Amino acid sequence: MTKLDTERKAVVLLSGGLDSATTLAIARDRGYRCYALSLDYGQRHHAELAAARRVAEALGAVEHKVIPLDLGQIGGSALTDHAIAVPEQAEEGIPVTYVPARNTIFLSIALGWAEVLGAWDLFLGVNAVDYSGYPDCRPEYIEAFQRLCQLATRAGVEGGSFRVHAPLIEMSKADIIRTGMQLGVDYGQTLSCYAADVSGRACGKCDSCRLRAQGFADAGVEDPARSRT
Repeated sequence: MTKLDTERKAVVLLSGGLDSATTLAIARDRGYRCYALSLDYGQRHHAELAAARRVAEALGAVEHKVIPLDLGQIGGSALTDHAIAVPEQAEEGIPVTYVPARNTIFLSIALGWAEVLGAWDLFLGVNAVDYSGYPDCRPEYIEAFQRLCQLATRAGVEGGSFRVHAPLIEMSKADIIRTGMQLGVDYGQTLSCYAADVSGRACGKCDSCRLRAQGFADAGVEDPARSRT
């Protein structure tokens, strides 16, 4: 494990899922003091926040903030609007589990906290290989937001340089799992389900559960997380 440099701080978006847990482990391994950020955004899979707390503690986050932000007020997604069912079959195009502008909203809050902390690095666990087709998970989106960081902040216009890290973006789900296991991630603490029950058991049917199951199968290891199926 890389020795931490007390001057290198990073804000890491942490949902409590497989990808964000691996991202936190990668940031820590790269020598950053990690400040984990989770958003309580009205998601129906609210149990993921308990998973985020477990992961943040297990992976040694310096601090873990959970900020309330009710995106259910605008709706438009199966994850925030209970009138829209979480699909159990793969969909064509961008699925109804897409939350409008979610990563832009989350990264903006992470950027604000980073500016306060004096941190120049933001980490998020987006993936453009084994993913659901969300537009804010693409490399060109990450590049665009990094440019925005320079334009939208006092720290940026005064000469600072922000970096947005998406270390999983070109990795398969199996490779993400293998990487996390090498870095000591306990995937039994994570939750990736869009329709988990209040105790944190995964449905085993939604798109996120299917991608996770395929990833563990491809990695040749058993998923330690709890499931209702």
